[in-house]
Amino acid sequence: MTTTRLHHLLDAQRAARPDATALIDHDGTRHSYVRLADAVDRIAADLAARGLGPGDRLLIVAENCAALAGLILAASRLDAIGVPVNARMTDHELRRIAQHTDARLTVFLSNVSPPAASHAGTAGAAPWATPLGDLHITGAIPAATPEPVVSGSGQVAVILYTTGSTGTPKGVMLSHANLLFGGQTSARMRGMTSDDLILGVLPMTHVFGLTSMTVASLAAGATLRLFPRFSAAAVLEALQAGASVLPAVPQMHALVMAEAAARGLDRLPAGRLRYVSSGAAPLDPDWKRRAEAFYGVALQNGYGLTETTAGVTLTTNPPGVPDVSVGPALPGVELRLRNVGPDGVGEIQTRGPHVMPGYFRNPEATAAAFDSDGFLCTGDLGRIDAAGNLQVVGRARELIIRGGFNIYPPEVEAALNDHPRVIQTAVIGRKIAGGNEEVLAFCQTDDPTGTSENDLRQHAAARLSAYKCPSRIIVTTALPTSPNGKILKQQLIETFREELEDGNDRQGCARSPTAT
Repeated sequence: MTTTRLHHLLDAQRAARPDATALIDHDGTRHSYVRLADAVDRIAADLAARGLGPGDRLLIVAENCAALAGLILAASRLDAIGVPVNARMTDHELRRIAQHTDARLTVFLSNVSPPAASHAGTAGAAPWATPLGDLHITGAIPAATPEPVVSGSGQVAVILYTTGSTGTPKGVMLSHANLLFGGQTSARMRGMTSDDLILGVLPMTHVFGLTSMTVASLAAGATLRLFPRFSAAAVLEALQAGASVLPAVPQMHALVMAEAAARGLDRLPAGRLRYVSSGAAPLDPDWKRRAEAFYGVALQNGYGLTETTAGVTLTTNPPGVPDVSVGPALPGVELRLRNVGPDGVGEIQTRGPHVMPGYFRNPEATAAAFDSDGFLCTGDLGRIDAAGNLQVVGRARELIIRGGFNIYPPEVEAALNDHPRVIQTAVIGRKIAGGNEEVLAFCQTDDPTGTSENDLRQHAAARLSAYKCPSRIIVTTALPTSPNGKILKQQLIETFREELEDGNDRQGCARSPTAT
């Protein structure tokens, strides 16, 4: 069978190993490959009868469950385009995406998500009984305009809307070729096999969870256990019960370790866990060392973004290696830096089968995203070391300029994350008088009453040059995050406005930043 569509992966597994478990749903229900494939066939036939055809968009308001995977695969079978969005967005956010998507049908996964059920009520959606759960669905929109359908794997498979976008929503189109390359490469690089039990804690509405978790599991014929929402306690128990692969983000790993510590565990008991990966946020050496000691396996790091179907680079280090780079380019992926400065830092660019065809109905943004050589301009800053490994130093727009010196937030975050009570940190810049910027740090700790701003200030001063030290350090029990655990830096100032205004005359490690 020639594999040019996502559902071809499922068809191949149904033929090869029909009775093997494909998915373990949120409620513990097990779906074999033949049961899942049959359910996808029935759902696709029902969607077609309701008016969904080639080139149409199927908007899916969801949290992780078997029905979400089934709907994406059913859309593939119809040459339609799945648009999975997280149900926890507001009515306003969902309405803007729905208008931009111009979907023929909208499905609400009310069986697993109370917010999806609430959205379904607002939309006046009708109950829909499917083999993968009782959902809600709207009537077909006759005016929705289909997109062109192309032969082969270049057809658009999904549209993902990027987190925290402002103005007109920006939908990243990913083709079947993108997702097949990303999922198959991820499975191969991680050594996934049909014996693996993969923990599905990353949301499938995000590219990391969709590609490196879901499509990779399908490509390998593995078993994927789905969690509608991340729970450190549930993940810890699943690891103890025999999970073998855990893809997550650093914030999730930190919370799992904190949960284990609360239970008196300083490391995970020996079991089947063989592979742990991290992505979507930078690592620091001490945190990586602690994580590897806890899990008992190497922690692999990677770099990617929605526009690159998750993966650009990935490490393959043995345990104990202090390297906190994101590794070399994946096989078949081109990587280079543009406008490299004296410090070796430049904008990260990439080209290859992992790169999106463009933004949905936004030719201007698509044209601006690529240079004349066809490389995607990521907007991220990095350097490439002598071993060919990429070191990501931050976003171009997050670069802080203080006293004439460049400050990269990940460096400051790593220094603060080195404190034993800190779970995670976010660092941003804020404009102040005279055209300068101040450095603001927000630290989530396991005991804010026992960790003061002054404690963390002294900790930072011992590890950072004076001009890099934060002007303010806000200590908190939680930071605003997206459903996939990524810190929403654009919300920090508003979230902690009261704390910032209290004592806003405080300074960093030095009143007049100078190079040291």
